[in-house]
Amino acid sequence: MDRKKLAPISPLGHERSTVDRQILGLAVPALGALVAEPLLVLADSAIVGRLGTTELAGLSLASTLLVTVVGLCVFLAYATTAAVARRSGAGDRAGAMQMGVDGLWLALGLGVLLAATALVVAPWAVSALGADGAVAEQAVLYLRSSAPGLPGMLLVLAATGALRGLQDTRTPLVVAATGAAVNVVLNVVLVYGAGWGIVGSGAGTAAVQIGMGAWLAVVVVRGARSAGASLRPAVGGVVAGIRAGTPLLLRTLSLRAAILLTVWVATGLGPVALAGHQVVNAVWGFVAFALDALAIAAQALIGTALGAADVPRVRALLRRTLQWGVGAGAVLGLGTAAIGWWLSAAFTSDPDVRHAITVALVVTGVLMPMAGWVFVLDGVLIGAGDGRYLAAVGLVTLAAYVPVALAVRAWAPEGWAGLAWLWAAFAGVFMLARAVTTGLRARGDRWLVTGA
Repeated sequence: MDRKKLAPISPLGHERSTVDRQILGLAVPALGALVAEPLLVLADSAIVGRLGTTELAGLSLASTLLVTVVGLCVFLAYATTAAVARRSGAGDRAGAMQMGVDGLWLALGLGVLLAATALVVAPWAVSALGADGAVAEQAVLYLRSSAPGLPGMLLVLAATGALRGLQDTRTPLVVAATGAAVNVVLNVVLVYGAGWGIVGSGAGTAAVQIGMGAWLAVVVVRGARSAGASLRPAVGGVVAGIRAGTPLLLRTLSLRAAILLTVWVATGLGPVALAGHQVVNAVWGFVAFALDALAIAAQALIGTALGAADVPRVRALLRRTLQWGVGAGAVLGLGTAAIGWWLSAAFTSDPDVRHAITVALVVTGVLMPMAGWVFVLDGVLIGAGDGRYLAAVGLVTLAAYVPVALAVRAWAPEGWAGLAWLWAAFAGVFMLARAVTTGLRARGDRWLVTGA
């Protein structure tokens, strides 16, 4: 591929409002699609929860396993977005759609393999989480009944990535919202109407996921046909997808490891800190959706501009998306810090836990602008196809965080103070390490690889 020394095709327009509309036009629908999936899980929890505590506990274990598997496969979306955006920016519409089709084939093959594996290892996986008896039985039932939906969910990831690369975030939003609504109705019918219990919830969710995957796959296939791309899997394209996706998988593993380490530390800080951490982590996750939506916009816009060999536009987009990220982080952080005490009342009446939540949310709120910087830069480098660098520094940032987290576990007091120190370590030290490593990369030129 050509490097940044190539002449730009078209400079960024002088009107900042045009760029802002592009960012918001991609980010707002992307946020809606991101929120739809957690709402689907919440709906399952509400429906199954009425069956009893045992069923709800089983759902919690099984859904944790499934969400982890799907989360690790998010590289299907990221890698496809970058590849399609580059081809599209270079004016190669057929090549862009071929990359999308190859992504679908990779997702389908991986999804079938994971579904078959889940069916076989379900009892062992549930047991590994420490479950036994009736809870383990319910978890296995849900895991096996919902496993057939994994190919559909992975197709959703790959197709969504392809459409994002084409700067279409509205279609995934429509599909996600429709799927969430249908899921509620279908699960109620199967769980209560048909009397299938927790199996009905798993089967209903799997059916909806397969339907969503098929819907989005049809959209990509139609686009491929109209562009003259082949619908057959290109071996080179699938292999390229694996190569691009593997570093992003390693990056995701390092992030998951940091999150799991944080939970482990919270557990050692006592029940008050652990209960408070559950709420703070949920708030952090919700805010992360908003910042991740901006990162998705950055992926698509940066990838397209690099494909067009338009380096001035890339630099201008980088500056503007960073301004949006830091600004959004500041606004969200201020709101998070301000509503902590009142928000905590919705989760607990224990004054000690409420105090711990309030203080920890103030800490995270102060540090949220830095998180906005990190999320956007992560999206920029993913859009540039710089996965190998992100994988390498993922290990570096994890290594920087581990001793700090261990120090909190060893020396921080239990209760609210310990939770505050823990979130200062995660939202401060860990995110600072990510901010520095991604910021240094963005200041240089090595990631500015242009062309398709």
